[in-house]
Amino acid sequence: MTREQAKKRIAALSGELEEHNYRYYVLAEPSVSDFEFDKMMEELILLEKKYPEFLSPQSPSLRVGGTVTREFKTVKHKYPMLSLSNSYSEDDVRDFDERVRKSLSEKPEYVCELKYDGFAIGLTYAQGELLRAVTRGDGEKGDDVTANVKTIRSIPLRLKGRGYPDEFEIRGEIYMPRKVFEAINREREEIGDALLANPRNAAAGTMKQQDSAEVARRRLDCFLYFLLGEDLPYDEHVKNMLKSKEWGFRINPHMKICRSLEEVMKYLVYWDKARHELDYDTDGVVIKVNSYKQQQQLGFTAKSPRWAIAYKFKAAQAVTLLESISYQVGRTGAITPVANLKPVQLAGTTVKRASLHNADIIEKLDVRIGDTVFVEKGGEIIPKIVGVDLKKRPSDSRKSHYISKCPECGATLVRRDDEAQHFCPNDTGCAPQIVGKMEHFTHRRAMNIESLGSETILQFFEAGLLKNAADIYDLKKNDILKLERFKEKSAQNVMDGIEASRSAPFERVLFALGIRHVGETTAKKLAWHFREIDALMIANEMQLLDVGDIGEVIAKSVVDHFSSKDNLEMVRRLKKHGLNFKLSDEVLKGRTDKLAGMTFVVSGVFANFSRDGIKAEIEKNGGKSTGSVSKKTSYLLAGDEAGPEKLRKAESLGVKVIGEEEFRKLIR
Repeated sequence: MTREQAKKRIAALSGELEEHNYRYYVLAEPSVSDFEFDKMMEELILLEKKYPEFLSPQSPSLRVGGTVTREFKTVKHKYPMLSLSNSYSEDDVRDFDERVRKSLSEKPEYVCELKYDGFAIGLTYAQGELLRAVTRGDGEKGDDVTANVKTIRSIPLRLKGRGYPDEFEIRGEIYMPRKVFEAINREREEIGDALLANPRNAAAGTMKQQDSAEVARRRLDCFLYFLLGEDLPYDEHVKNMLKSKEWGFRINPHMKICRSLEEVMKYLVYWDKARHELDYDTDGVVIKVNSYKQQQQLGFTAKSPRWAIAYKFKAAQAVTLLESISYQVGRTGAITPVANLKPVQLAGTTVKRASLHNADIIEKLDVRIGDTVFVEKGGEIIPKIVGVDLKKRPSDSRKSHYISKCPECGATLVRRDDEAQHFCPNDTGCAPQIVGKMEHFTHRRAMNIESLGSETILQFFEAGLLKNAADIYDLKKNDILKLERFKEKSAQNVMDGIEASRSAPFERVLFALGIRHVGETTAKKLAWHFREIDALMIANEMQLLDVGDIGEVIAKSVVDHFSSKDNLEMVRRLKKHGLNFKLSDEVLKGRTDKLAGMTFVVSGVFANFSRDGIKAEIEKNGGKSTGSVSKKTSYLLAGDEAGPEKLRKAESLGVKVIGEEEFRKLIR
């Protein structure tokens, strides 16, 4: 065979194999036998090995795997991957419908889709070819798992047909079919390996495998459910999803348009029972507004879209025996009571523990050691006890009394009037709190010191090398080498990870400090508002309340944190070690104070800005953006189809309503 003949044969085989993949995995209409398919794949692999110059990045042979990824590259999402607000009752869905209708001038049309219990993925296509596959990660950045995703045969490497944008992203859920999960566990049982816990965890773990050949063997599948990008074919979600099916994507056939709340409710009731007949796990239904124009009108909260909600089916329940109650101490000193149970199967996993949350829950349930209890998995990692079978309670049972001393350090527990949990106040002398704070500090979304995991931090703490986060930057390689498990390379990895963390931006350093109630989003807001740690440390509660979305609880927590001499000393030491405690000049470039002291409420659709874009412009120029109109609102910034409720409230309160052009004049 000549080179030219080989080139043509490789192209022909690639086209045929992809067409067979599409027919089998997307259309469920096999066009050849497995034997014929395998023979064609073998021929393609042999030809590509002989003529590697003709191996395409979109070759069907990559479905077999073989690429080894030593480290998954972190990629910033072009469009943040937000999570959905959860609802657990029909009343929640009715409230969602009411909020949507109040904010829109036209009647909404909903789309109901099954909520898959899998692993979220974002696929980027350029010029009709798969460019990149990225995990959700923290919503802003995720891991590039392209090599692994290419092994999933229902995901097209090259698109079919025409009419797709030059570049776009489509999102979906990777899952492990139940039949595959059961077959893998049968094999593992035969060879004496530990069984996989459940399909969801199995899918997530598989996607982080370094060897894509192992991923291919797991036979994962994928449903796609959301299209993002410029120049999309239609202005409606369903039409775009049906169009994407023509391009080769696997869309769930159970997606349904609902033109009333009653139709939505019928869909929920039907699938609550019918879901058990599917070959994949689904834990609820996603309800979306179909119109993109209306989606834009409704906008987003800091964490989720206002135009969609996830309805969760009633959780699976099991009955078992409560053998004992133990108490855990968190990094903030919060005490969490945990029920230790007689092992029981629940929703595909063996449950041995369940959360009891706090003293009030123990009192309310009147749960006692020796009780027969009802356990649920209500969307939580740790199951919870929801009731007691009083008929089976032993005659000699004794009421449970909440502990008064810390189980780790013996300090007397405290409980603030406004909080449900008890706390250990000994934050500088209680081992779990000290270790927990250091684990938080080194976390990926904080200082991102991967070489200092939980096990290593505990080892260093017990060896006396670490007493707080600032000690991390005083570590010496020779001291690490004296410890068990550490050789030259592993010790150097720790030192390299610590050195690299010094470049973390201010907002991540602030998050890493572990201020109670201050998460990633709040840390960013505080960093942007105060711009440097010194200004934040001397701020009072009133000044903190001026920051967008900062309430009294967070404001008090920040003031309390920086009232502690130990915390001030921590910042002083970390500054000395060169960590970033102010926004860089590069980040601040282009910021002004033209809107300083002004508060805006944004509503409607704009010609030159997206809703997020116009809010970013407000903050960039020193203003504040909030979600509801009040007496403190300076302007209601109204675009086309602004919410009628907001307009009425602005008029009643005498708040000035301005349009896009007036806003542009303010910031010129």
